[in-house]
Amino acid sequence: MYRFDETISSAVEDGGGAPPTRPATERGPLSAEELEAMNRYWRAANYLTIGQIYLQDNPLLSEPLQPTHIKPRLLGHWGTSPGLNLVYVHLNRLIREQDVDAIFLAGPGHGGPAVLANVYLEGTYSKIYPDVSRDEAGMRRLFRQFSTPGGVPSHVSVPTPDSIHEGGELGYVLAHAFGAAFDNPELLVAAVVGDGEAETGSLEGSWKSASFLNPDRDGAVLPILHLNGYKISGPTVLGRAPDDEVSSLLEGHGYEVHFACGDDPASVHQAFATALDARHERIRAIQTDARENGSAGRPR
Repeated sequence: MYRFDETISSAVEDGGGAPPTRPATERGPLSAEELEAMNRYWRAANYLTIGQIYLQDNPLLSEPLQPTHIKPRLLGHWGTSPGLNLVYVHLNRLIREQDVDAIFLAGPGHGGPAVLANVYLEGTYSKIYPDVSRDEAGMRRLFRQFSTPGGVPSHVSVPTPDSIHEGGELGYVLAHAFGAAFDNPELLVAAVVGDGEAETGSLEGSWKSASFLNPDRDGAVLPILHLNGYKISGPTVLGRAPDDEVSSLLEGHGYEVHFACGDDPASVHQAFATALDARHERIRAIQTDARENGSAGRPR
């Protein structure tokens, strides 16, 4: 379980203190080239996300922005979107480097523009929907169709390529994640949980699903709790809770907890890459031990 917190005022590594002054590339596994490329991808995904929420014309901002370029009705949550984009690009790195069989599930409500941004940016969306082409005309169509009658919803839905979870139902992402992992031994299911979503009864109950996962025959679920501090109506409970309270709650459900926090993109990229690599290695170690030596109790 990780936390990406956009409200923390300094980058915190391993749970405490101000960040060291050494270069960002020395604080994590990403080389300077990897960091630059991933940050550029993340920023591009963020722009495509913003465009879907706000713009109905002038998609490349090739002329001065006018009121007529802005949608009259706005949907989609910007607050959760940078975190979803961050997780997406980092999972892609893990998949490419270690040939991981993985699936990404987005639980936060109205996080659809972030997922669509990534699927469009990587080229998958245009293969399935050629009219949403990878040029200015296609980008305009991508933006205009979002949350528009006859277009696509503001959450991850059936038209989203390879979707098995309708993000925005609020509370079911972990249940769906564990369902995908049962009897699928090689699959890693990364499930992003919004902190507003975490207050629902269904999600609160789903943490206990770890009790039913058998590392000998099942895949693994990697919950990623995104504490950006707010839900639609105001602050969230876990978003405003001290780290030790959040950690105690999740440890009580049987999870090892790792925090990746900060407001400097380079530091957050390194912190999240470090967390993801370490947790993936730990998951594979648990599975290897169970499959070679047999399961003995429930692993954390």
